[in-house]
Amino acid sequence: MKILAAMSGGVDSAVAAARAAEAGHDVTGIHLALSRNPQSYRSGARGCCTIEDSNDARRAADVIGIPFYVWDLSDRFHEDVVEDFMDEYAAGRTPNPCLRCNEKIKFAAVLDRALALGFDAVATGHYAQLRTGPDGLIEMHRAVDHGKDQSYVLGVLDQQQLAHSVFPLGDSTKDDVRREAAARGLLVADKPDSHDICFVADGDNAGWLREKLGDRAPNHGGDIVDETTGAVLGQHEGTVGFTIGQRKGLRIGTPAPDGKPRFVLDIEPVSGTVTVGPRERLAVERLRGIRPRWCGTVPERLEGTVQLRAHGTEHRAVATVVDDGVEIELLDPAYGIAPGQAAVLYDGSRVVGSATIAVAERVPA
Repeated sequence: MKILAAMSGGVDSAVAAARAAEAGHDVTGIHLALSRNPQSYRSGARGCCTIEDSNDARRAADVIGIPFYVWDLSDRFHEDVVEDFMDEYAAGRTPNPCLRCNEKIKFAAVLDRALALGFDAVATGHYAQLRTGPDGLIEMHRAVDHGKDQSYVLGVLDQQQLAHSVFPLGDSTKDDVRREAAARGLLVADKPDSHDICFVADGDNAGWLREKLGDRAPNHGGDIVDETTGAVLGQHEGTVGFTIGQRKGLRIGTPAPDGKPRFVLDIEPVSGTVTVGPRERLAVERLRGIRPRWCGTVPERLEGTVQLRAHGTEHRAVATVVDDGVEIELLDPAYGIAPGQAAVLYDGSRVVGSATIAVAERVPA
């Protein structure tokens, strides 16, 4: 096959490209330039938008012996990922930009261009497995290394995209990949993994959002109110600095009447009110998902599990497709779930699909 290998500059994508080439495929490496000015998003070695990462990817391609190019997708990335991130937070929701990047950039913009150029598939360093199911459709399953499994952020891929995707690392552990990189002479063998959101400097989401949104922010302050008593416990500098389930950084001046720690329960961007309460009030029993994306056949009803965070636990669930959305009943309550997050549905290890959480119904008090 003629394969386009997306190379971020990290160890995973480098080994994925090397494996694809060793398997006899005609491989070309590309690095995605996601910012016209790499320093405008983040610096250092913890992201994927730096000049250093581009150089690391180029050196890895040289060692592997494959052609290498840089594709400038900065405008598309800013519009589809960065602006979406800002808009969602401004509306009081909590988005997952990595999932949006996979949906809009790596497996849409990149894959579309690759196919137009005559490539058969795009290979990435994601930890997930692809199999052909009994119905002939391509199934995506969790990786062997559950600690590195990235099927959650790939849950937006549809059948057409899966049919043109290659994940060479799905059957390996991260330790094996690092050892293989060293044996191949790849200088990124010991490079630290990227963390946090690639375009947010130092992982300070709240500070980044306040700076970038400016006058577009829905508010620049408001009350922190206790759900139980209605008392104002403190003030804040803008609702974009909060997410559902947050405990740290509340700066509540007045102790709660019951003496229990307070967590963010609700965010109201228009009034600027942040409502807090005890942890037990974070328990969620039912979800409403919108904009579902199905990896294969659309199920009418699914008794399986749902994952609600990139590195979160699975919850037993029953999902029912209704109209253009999905209703998810959680048999195991989840805590701190926010609108804007993704709910990814599984049948065993197989990814069925995903949806964006619009409503998270808490367990009645």
